[in-house]
Amino acid sequence: MKFGIVLKLFLLTTTLCLLITGSIYIGQTIFFKQYYANRKVNDLKSSIESFEKQYQKKGGNLQTIQQLEQDFYRTQNTWITTLDQNGNIKSANDFYAEIKIEANKKNTKQILKIPLYQLIKTEDVLKNPPTISKGDSVDLFTIEKNNRIIPFYLYSLQNNTYWVNQFIWTNIDKEIQPDNKNYKLKEIVDLTQKYNTNFHINRLKGVVRDVRIPNRNDVSSIIYSNSLFMDRINEFQTNLLFDEQNKYETFKTLDYEQNGIKYKLFIDPLKDEKGEINYIYAMASLQPVDEAVQMVKDYFVYIIAFVLLLTILASVYYSIKIARPLLRINDSTKKIAHLDFSERIEYRSKDEIGDLSQNINLLSNTLHSHITQLQQDIEKEKQLENTRKEFISGVSHELKTPLSIMKSCISILKDGVASHKKDYYFEAMEKEVDKMDLLIVDMLELAKYESGTYKMKMESFFIDKVIEQICSQLSLEIEKKKLTIHKDLVSIEVFANEHRIEQVITNYMTNAIRYTPDHEHIYISTKIEDEQVKVYVENKGSHIPKDQLDRVWDRFYRGDTSRQRTEGSTGLGLAISKNILELHDAKYGVMNTSDGVLFYFCLNKNK
Repeated sequence: MKFGIVLKLFLLTTTLCLLITGSIYIGQTIFFKQYYANRKVNDLKSSIESFEKQYQKKGGNLQTIQQLEQDFYRTQNTWITTLDQNGNIKSANDFYAEIKIEANKKNTKQILKIPLYQLIKTEDVLKNPPTISKGDSVDLFTIEKNNRIIPFYLYSLQNNTYWVNQFIWTNIDKEIQPDNKNYKLKEIVDLTQKYNTNFHINRLKGVVRDVRIPNRNDVSSIIYSNSLFMDRINEFQTNLLFDEQNKYETFKTLDYEQNGIKYKLFIDPLKDEKGEINYIYAMASLQPVDEAVQMVKDYFVYIIAFVLLLTILASVYYSIKIARPLLRINDSTKKIAHLDFSERIEYRSKDEIGDLSQNINLLSNTLHSHITQLQQDIEKEKQLENTRKEFISGVSHELKTPLSIMKSCISILKDGVASHKKDYYFEAMEKEVDKMDLLIVDMLELAKYESGTYKMKMESFFIDKVIEQICSQLSLEIEKKKLTIHKDLVSIEVFANEHRIEQVITNYMTNAIRYTPDHEHIYISTKIEDEQVKVYVENKGSHIPKDQLDRVWDRFYRGDTSRQRTEGSTGLGLAISKNILELHDAKYGVMNTSDGVLFYFCLNKNK
């Protein structure tokens, strides 16, 4: 037995420690990673918004904007640049070729300035300058789609060298889908004209007038040096060109992964002074958090070993200080359970276990001298208590409402509020006294109702006026819980016993007020169906279990724990209501709604 409790404490301690360690491990390796990513994204969004404000203040000053981009990279470790409506880098004034186009049937002579970063691999820019120079004769191919014209192929006749935007070329090849994937560029042009595709390719001939290549010390070189960032810009430009609908009208955050490293792409559209849409384009790496998570995984091997060592030491302590005294206490309590009160626990340490030993000894003495008499007293007390509760609950349930109204009237008169209505409040109290008298008589007559010998005196009255009167009487209870009463009443005469129906509606309403949470709603409505008037009272609150819906009408019924009655209520009101309605031959019932409970009954219209 001793080994058993020590083993249990050992397993409990081990499980608890490992659970805590595992929770920390999971939190740092999984949730922390997600938390870091979300936090970084939110911080970068705020920084990009701040960048946008500063960018707009610069008024298009190119050098200032380049410096702004470089400062953003240094502080946020995030590449950022601004693009025009076609996806071209706006600050790329140091990496381009200026070509004088020859005149042809479609155009007159013109000077065309094309960005070279779209055609030349950026990792080669700062190492080996491209073999294109001033005076070279070139062929230039542009693609036109969705009112966008972008150069994608440049061929130098002097060097027999060409440069191509691979992202645009892939999309051209994908959309035409020729049988032979080795079509030459001239054949691709012919295909676009022949099959009337949704883009058009133009061929232009010209001479290079000027070429600008960025210097390693230029501010803009930090952007060109990152080939991955430049590829993403070219891919974004291609998406703008080939997507039928612009998907970048609002701020967007995209995920991208390259060589196992995850990146976040940020696209922030904004309008320039001409009303054209420009873009702030940024890319951030999530590699640091991946490295941190991997280090945490390696470090936790040592933590788990340390936790197991602590668990073993704790188990030894349990065995000596806790388990051994508890085993002695267990043996003594077994004898007490078999009514053997001769055993005494000899453990006098000044701690909780010592106090427990003394209390068990005291309990043994007390049980030994009083157990028989105590059992008899408990049984008698239970019987008396049940009888008393049933009587008090039955009386207090029906007297509570009139007493509350009288108390409110007395309080108003005592405080001198509305002194000109003294007669009104005295009459109201007199009326409530009469009601209490009638309610007491009702309790005595409940047996008559159930016996079937009681006869109702029927009369015609307006049901809506009765409901309005009851709501007015219960207004203080309603205001106390800050409830909202919604009434949808039809002015119609019914044929029934007005006093008894008033008693039914009052019971329905008091139940609704009792079980409706503060600041919620109660709905009272009447509807005419054929020759009957249906009265509904719905309160928002907890549901009644389906298997207990029919039992709410039983005398002294108590619902489940979610609908326990408050002090002074036993369900007698619904039992009285049930008998009154049955004496009227009226249909009645209760049902659960989507977020509450609905009571209803039917009365005959006055013919």
